[in-house]
Amino acid sequence: MQFEHQAVDVPFHFRHCCWFCNEPAAAELNFPSQKSLLIDCPHPAISLPCCDECKRFARQSDAHSIWTCRESVKKSLMKRYRKDLAIGKNWTQEELANSEFEGGNFAGFAKSAWFVFEVARDRVNFSGWPLWCNGEQIENITEGKEFIFDGVSYTDIYQAIDFYVATYGLDKEFLLQVVKIVGIDRFAYAIRFCRLYIGHTPNEKRAALKELS
Repeated sequence: MQFEHQAVDVPFHFRHCCWFCNEPAAAELNFPSQKSLLIDCPHPAISLPCCDECKRFARQSDAHSIWTCRESVKKSLMKRYRKDLAIGKNWTQEELANSEFEGGNFAGFAKSAWFVFEVARDRVNFSGWPLWCNGEQIENITEGKEFIFDGVSYTDIYQAIDFYVATYGLDKEFLLQVVKIVGIDRFAYAIRFCRLYIGHTPNEKRAALKELS
């Protein structure tokens, strides 16, 4: 029996868009890529529109469903564009517009930085459209796992922690412990708290955790 991928239904206003990030779609992703992988895949073999970059990330993933594949692609996008996303953490649009950078690369940065941030943010935030194939909906098995913070959607709290650890040079284990104490709902406070202890000794951090508890 021939291994065939069935095209998913694409809403009219998304007909030229990548399902992963909403950029113009220049390719199609066949998932899973091999018939043998259908054994662990909870849905039929499907084909959906995507951009070249997301297709490359998807091919590097070992996901067993299109939904976990999307999580993997989102993580790859966030890793690649971490510096662009960090612009929105270190600046506001008004601050960039009113900055006094003059000449050279700094002037160019002030003019384009917010746009670059918005493009990266919108790509990682895009949630695609519900997947239907041959009249049946493909259940989203990852629904409800995402963590949204400061206008950016992360696949889960741990991806957000990894992002802020890389962006601000935080101690990951220290941040994990602080989040455990104060709770996910106070994630902003946990980040601010950990930034105060950058460069501090392990003993100082242990004392801070004890006091925080």
